[in-house]
Amino acid sequence: MQAGKPILYSYFRSSCSWRVRIALALKGIDYEIMPIHLTKDGGQQFSKEFQALNPMKQVPALKIDGVTIGQSLAIIEYLEETRPTPPLLPQDPKKRASVRMISDLIAAGIQPLQNLSVLKEMGQENQLPWAQKAIINGFDALERVLQSTAGKYCVGDQVSMADLCLAPQVANAERFKVDLTPYPTISRINKTLLALEAFRVSHPCRQPDTPAELRA
Repeated sequence: MQAGKPILYSYFRSSCSWRVRIALALKGIDYEIMPIHLTKDGGQQFSKEFQALNPMKQVPALKIDGVTIGQSLAIIEYLEETRPTPPLLPQDPKKRASVRMISDLIAAGIQPLQNLSVLKEMGQENQLPWAQKAIINGFDALERVLQSTAGKYCVGDQVSMADLCLAPQVANAERFKVDLTPYPTISRINKTLLALEAFRVSHPCRQPDTPAELRA
């Protein structure tokens, strides 16, 4: 690996990792990916080497500027503070609060309830209905919020941290066969986002660790 280049510990299907990959792409930051397979070898995130990097045993983790940062929103905010162009948080305090509210709604209120560690506790037969319920409950709220904040994107007409959370969560919804018909605002924004280069190059179907059968 190139000396000094940021290293992102990532899993192709991890929505939290995808958020960070989008941020790195938008900000034009050259980085290396170190794949951490969440199911192979009993879960590579449980290795002693990775636990030394991130005691929570989760991806993503980003090594950058001599520090290692876990938690996707903390990583994105660090990138925003150190590499502010293009901005992912609006200058207006009310819009900034809306971006953080939407980001937290997804990152704390939806995604953790249907992630791998939770689903493993549910039993095979309960995993799909549980994940669907978690996403539907969250999307019911998110659709209503977006109806008052959205322009072209989640908050107005500039891509923000909220959009970095939205697209990966919609991908999760599709993977768990959630009907998106009741969520026209979510669907419209997602379609617009997926046409952007930063969202396309960071997509789970285009990662170094993407299995051949899932590649685009």
